[in-house]
Amino acid sequence: MSAVSLKFNVLTDTSPDDVTLPAFMVSTSRGFLPRQDPVVTLPSEFDVFESILNRMPIKTASGEPGLLAQGTLGDVVLKELPDLSQAIEAHRDNLPLMNALYRDYSFLASAYLLEPCHQQYLKDGTYGLARDRLPRNIALPITKVAEITGFKPFMEYAGSYALFNYRLVDQSKGLEYDNLRLIRAFEHGLDPQSSEAGFVLVHIAMVRHSGALVTATRDVLNACTARDRESFNQGLDDLVAALKEINKTMNTMWTKSKPTSYTQFRTFIFGIAKQSMFPHGVVYEGVSEEPMSFRGESGANDSMIPLCDNLLEISMPNTPLTEILKDFRSYRPGNHREFLEAVKECSQANHLKDYALQDSISAALYLRALDQVRDFRWRHWCFTREYILKNTRHPTATGGSPIVMWLPNQLQAVLDQMMQVSQKCEKISGTSDIMDVVASQHATLTKEVERYSAQVGA
Repeated sequence: MSAVSLKFNVLTDTSPDDVTLPAFMVSTSRGFLPRQDPVVTLPSEFDVFESILNRMPIKTASGEPGLLAQGTLGDVVLKELPDLSQAIEAHRDNLPLMNALYRDYSFLASAYLLEPCHQQYLKDGTYGLARDRLPRNIALPITKVAEITGFKPFMEYAGSYALFNYRLVDQSKGLEYDNLRLIRAFEHGLDPQSSEAGFVLVHIAMVRHSGALVTATRDVLNACTARDRESFNQGLDDLVAALKEINKTMNTMWTKSKPTSYTQFRTFIFGIAKQSMFPHGVVYEGVSEEPMSFRGESGANDSMIPLCDNLLEISMPNTPLTEILKDFRSYRPGNHREFLEAVKECSQANHLKDYALQDSISAALYLRALDQVRDFRWRHWCFTREYILKNTRHPTATGGSPIVMWLPNQLQAVLDQMMQVSQKCEKISGTSDIMDVVASQHATLTKEVERYSAQVGA
């Protein structure tokens, strides 16, 4: 077999002062976070726009009720906001600034379209109908910045809601959780102690560890290519360590964001596709009279676990749910997509899974890596159960996937692969303990899927 090396330039120098490079480029130091901390304040040409954004949240930075609390955002947008497309054009070569404008216009677009749904939810817990036309003063600018940055002209996880939506209180303290604050918010997120802030900031804190994950992925692939067993095993061990840090951080969600509060701001991160609030899509005025439809913001768009899927050659079932998984790939920064695809190609070309299973020690380390992916997906399912399924009967997730069946589709695939792999390392210490958890979670998952499917009528 001829070896195939990883064909992707992972940055070791993020060049934070270079504004000609995209904001999102995969690196060993910052992983899937942007190359530099996000742009916080827009140039003066956008002062009116910034003013509306600052007044928009249900509770503003001053603690006073904002436009969404009063149900007046739509009127203010139509009366006050000019079309700033020309101002955008003047700055188009500054790509981090374009990413900030994409973030801000996608926040305003979501808030504008879903404002009626928020009002309806407060009345009776249903969502009703959203606005189905995005006015020119939002539609034209968001389309322009989306084209420049490579995102969809609607809110995305990395480029907008989460990974480009933080600022540091103290530059010297870096990405420590208590040093993070949101730039934009829908509900009470400008208060760092709020559940909305906790929900977003925990995601940023998790991705803070993705540099180690990227580095381990590169090392595993290089060792597999060279058929260097010792380095391969060390790379898998480093991969497990990085995933443990991510899972440990993920678990802080329980204390940073209350399950009963999630549905209060979740309204504004729904997408257009497959949602009852948008039965006919949305017309982007000045762009096209043909209605458009995009998936909503979703943690499924994060790149960390899909990276592990590709590296470890986790086989997904041939189902419509897996097709949704493939569709989610287009809702990531372009550089992330290219990296994940390069990892997949390299892993498959070098038969990484087969190589791991040829040695019992490697197989045991590979199983431990799968176990961390299982742990992540199990925690995600638990969050879905406690934060969503126990508080709403709406059957569709923000990204447009079936809320009950979506995560179990991927989780079950990992459990199945672990059953297969365990046979190659069953005599290695720790294997039986891992597989006891697998058996228990398999039985629990089956019962819970049946229960919640009946609840939402899936």
